[in-house]
Amino acid sequence: MPAQEIPLEIDCPSVKAKLDAGDQFLFVDCRETSENDAVKIEGTMLLPMSKMAERVGELQEHRTSEIIIHCHHGGRSLRVANWLRQQGFSTAQSMSGGIDVWAVEIEPGMLRY
Repeated sequence: MPAQEIPLEIDCPSVKAKLDAGDQFLFVDCRETSENDAVKIEGTMLLPMSKMAERVGELQEHRTSEIIIHCHHGGRSLRVANWLRQQGFSTAQSMSGGIDVWAVEIEPGMLRY
C-alpha cells in the first residue's frame, strides 16, 4: 500500500493480529517512563513524547519501515504519528484507544489507570 494511503490510525485488534502474524514493525510506547514502569505491552520501545524531538534520530533506521505508536488513550500517539509523518516517517501510525483499549480488548486483566 502506498504510504499516502496508510491510515493515520490503526485499531488494537489489527496491531495484535500483526504481532501474532510475526509482521515486522517498530512498536513505540510514547508514554512517560513512570507510565511504562506501571504497565506495558511486551515488545514495545519506550520513547516518551516529551523526548521525541531530541531522540528522533534513534528511529532513522526505521524511516521506511512500519512504525506503530501507542500511549494511554491515543491522543499523544496521534500527535506523535502526525509529527513523525512531517519528519518523513510516512508509515507512522497511532494505535487508537491506546493501552487502555488494549487492556480491555486484547489483554483483559492488564492494569488500567
